[in-house]
Amino acid sequence: MYEGVPTFPDAGRPWRIAQRLGVNIFHTSPTAIRMLRKLGPDEPKKYDLHFKCMTTVGEPIEPEAWLWYYHTVGRGKAAITDTWWLTETGGFLCSTKPAIDPMKPGSTGPPMPGIYPVIYDEHGKEIPPGSNRAGNICIRNPWPGLMQTIWGDNERFVRQYYGKYNKNKNSTDWHDWPWLAGDGALWAKDGYVRILGRIDDVINVAGHRLGTKELESACLTVPEIAEAAVVPIVDAERGRVPEVYVSLKPGVKADPEIMARVTRAIETNIGKIARPRMVRIVPDMPKTRSGKIMRRVLASISNSMDYGDITTLSNPEVVEQIRVQVQGAGPVRKKEGPEDIKRFGETT
Repeated sequence: MYEGVPTFPDAGRPWRIAQRLGVNIFHTSPTAIRMLRKLGPDEPKKYDLHFKCMTTVGEPIEPEAWLWYYHTVGRGKAAITDTWWLTETGGFLCSTKPAIDPMKPGSTGPPMPGIYPVIYDEHGKEIPPGSNRAGNICIRNPWPGLMQTIWGDNERFVRQYYGKYNKNKNSTDWHDWPWLAGDGALWAKDGYVRILGRIDDVINVAGHRLGTKELESACLTVPEIAEAAVVPIVDAERGRVPEVYVSLKPGVKADPEIMARVTRAIETNIGKIARPRMVRIVPDMPKTRSGKIMRRVLASISNSMDYGDITTLSNPEVVEQIRVQVQGAGPVRKKEGPEDIKRFGETT
């Protein structure tokens, strides 16, 4: 642990510390991995690193970022655990187990022992593994680490975590009370779970549920792209359509061909239904001080809505640059928008 962000005074700081202190376990977030990859893609190669275990936690990780983490940081030798859990769960729900489960880029892995997930659609119908359909991941059974209530508000606890899929409020059988994690997910035929992000981060395009992480992962397959953020735009025909924001790696110049390749990557990896309304190359993403991209701000700009208070961002000045790029140099447009867009990208 040390004071400040991992990229100051430069992107080699974590690797210098690891070399000097002989660190062999590295635990971080996909946000930090993307930031280090963007600002210093070759920095880890300059240091004598010997990680045996590396963890990624806090949000889904894109396969491209995972592969950089594995090959460049871990030298292809460290075991990566992409752990999925929440503060409320008291422990991991899904993860690969080193030396037992093979690693799979971008996938959190199989359920942990004693955890029995299920994926439901919006109507409570189970989506079986291998169906290639996204849904809301729940846990069928109780377990020791699970939170017991919300302080002073038992009803909210029941409503928020159990209300959506409970069919009998008077039942005392735990089988009737699946616990809603609040994340969208895909369950592959091999039993591995891929988390798509918070349910609020799923875009419903003409009835197709598209996880923003799936679209952003496709964007990162284009070599010039450092970061990507996907937000929904209101569309009269399809309800919502995705719009893509990307920032480029240092030294790469903006080019319409890059935008076209981003669109093709999305169509190839996901399908024509996911084709974005627009791909926008921006100087940087609006971020919190911990480095998380504020998709809510981008969604507000794309939909000509009030983007709210941005004083807590690490780079509030970039918001106006993006707004002018999207809306033009006129006054800030302020209007009320749909609730799902106003809160888009917010995490609980």
